[in-house]
Amino acid sequence: MNFDFIKKLRPFDIIVIVLLLLALVAFGVTKAGKHVTSSKQIVAETNVDIEIYFRGVVITSENSPFREGDETFITIRNVPYTKLKIKNSSYERKKVIIPSTSSKYQIVDDVTSPFNYDFLVTVVDSAKITKDGAVVGGNKIKIGLPVTLEGKDYKLNGVVSNITLSNPQEDGINSEIESEVNKNQDVH
Repeated sequence: MNFDFIKKLRPFDIIVIVLLLLALVAFGVTKAGKHVTSSKQIVAETNVDIEIYFRGVVITSENSPFREGDETFITIRNVPYTKLKIKNSSYERKKVIIPSTSSKYQIVDDVTSPFNYDFLVTVVDSAKITKDGAVVGGNKIKIGLPVTLEGKDYKLNGVVSNITLSNPQEDGINSEIESEVNKNQDVH
């Protein structure tokens, strides 16, 4: 055999040939099932309730800016995502702990900050459920994740405080998803 063409190969040609061979090997391993692709990690797709907690929001109005049924624009990790529907909202005045003469204490409204409120807002979105938890808009949604909600008259920064599956279905899919996710979390 005549291998004179090998002597004519330039370093760039060799790099291209090696990369093509590596790509073929990676494709073969993925197709053989030895490596799991991201689409195979999705357990199910369902709606999730995302609870967002806002601490120390200053509002001089008597009305909450969050209304059930309204849409709010959510930003996750400083990346704009989409409008979501507000499922419910609750708020209360900022509280303080006052010691008492007995061993117990009292929790009362903080009169030094009359316009300070804490809000808990629940929004609904569709999510892909993976073994690591819920994925919304390409972001893993976990407790402690900073988010921003924005409406026509507010833009507030909060933190995700809870994630639950919306509306349990009759066919048992949600219990299967929760048990699968919980089983995989117990392993870690």
